[in-house]
Amino acid sequence: MTEINSKRLVLRDWRESDLAPWAAMNADPLVREHLGPVLDLEQSTASMRHFQQDIDRKGYGFWAVEVRDTGEFIGFTGLDDVDDGVPFTGVEIGWRLARSAWGNGYATEAAQAVLEFGFDALGLPEILAVTTPTNLRSQAVMRRLGMTTDPGENFDDPEEEGQLRRQTLWRLRRPDPR
Repeated sequence: MTEINSKRLVLRDWRESDLAPWAAMNADPLVREHLGPVLDLEQSTASMRHFQQDIDRKGYGFWAVEVRDTGEFIGFTGLDDVDDGVPFTGVEIGWRLARSAWGNGYATEAAQAVLEFGFDALGLPEILAVTTPTNLRSQAVMRRLGMTTDPGENFDDPEEEGQLRRQTLWRLRRPDPR
């Protein structure tokens, strides 16, 4: 089990007690605005199980995020292999937080901890992020993390339709150890 700690957060394996708040997040249209339709309980359960299976199999994935002081589950942050069918390969960072957790710097803090894990523990040379051009909140996190984007690398996700089809690619290379 890999647990990642930051100043205020714990990134950890998923627990059965995470299911209700996870399902509530996935039923929130604002949380899902840049991700697609809301998910029902069955879909949320399946995604939670899939995330934990990835962590168990690969040693990384999308970890549950809780607030250290309260133990409150607030979402996920982690790493995943880039999907097939897009014009690049690599490992992608991602996050999703409950609306009640927005605006507290949690996404940036959790993502920074995951970047350190990816570069230091996994030895990744680069970590990617993908979002829609309209997801300004996630793009702000990407900028705070030091990620950059090149409009020439924007692409259409073959698995998405409508406003979710167009995606922006962000990159962060491993810091030079010098």
